[in-house]
Amino acid sequence: MADKLFEDPRLAVIYDPFDPDRSDLEAYESMVDEFGARSVLDIGCGTGIFACRLAARGFEVSGLDPAEASLKVAQTKPWSDRVKWIHGNALNLPPLTIDLATMTANVAQVFLTDEEWKETLLAVRAVLRPGGRLVFETRNPKAQAWLKWNRENTYKRVDIPNCGVVEGWVDVTDVQNSFVSFRWTYIFESDGAVITSDSTLRFRSREEITNSLRAVGMSLDEVREAPDRPGREFVFIARRPTT
Repeated sequence: MADKLFEDPRLAVIYDPFDPDRSDLEAYESMVDEFGARSVLDIGCGTGIFACRLAARGFEVSGLDPAEASLKVAQTKPWSDRVKWIHGNALNLPPLTIDLATMTANVAQVFLTDEEWKETLLAVRAVLRPGGRLVFETRNPKAQAWLKWNRENTYKRVDIPNCGVVEGWVDVTDVQNSFVSFRWTYIFESDGAVITSDSTLRFRSREEITNSLRAVGMSLDEVREAPDRPGREFVFIARRPTT
């Protein structure tokens, strides 16, 4: 089940205005070109920014997400009619054969148990063509990004068309080993509504991710840094072997 941040219709429509800088997607778009992919599966596509960007360039794109409210926002965007939208998780994928699968932003970290992560990787491997790639990022645990997840560092007040002014921020609620829990709070000034959304991410080490890929028969080609966040992210490039 998706977090309220993505599933609540009132929060889904403000997601993009609160996170307007998606320069992180430029590296993924470059890798689509680098690997000569023509068909792309965007796992955890959310409000569809990346999927629609690729569709605008003529790629065959499928966008997968468990949050129906986010998919409804995605379907209002230019070029969304050229994307195949799929409501569900990787275990719900229809028959596909794709060149490249992506998990941008925090998607790879929402799989909290080893079994859930393994099942997801196996499902993605099954739809990749031989030689097809899976590209995803995870935060480097050593960077301890969560230390800045507080109101002081994250508070925003945004005037959103057809919605009005909304205040928002995030606070960490718990840190247990590799699991970090946090709560988003939004205040809608139009009617005073306060809506919160609780989330947990798992911060796996580079070694843990590497071992998990090998366990499902994926080859790890390379681990890069995110160009816009050096030292803070691992970008994994894995491949389904041709034999």
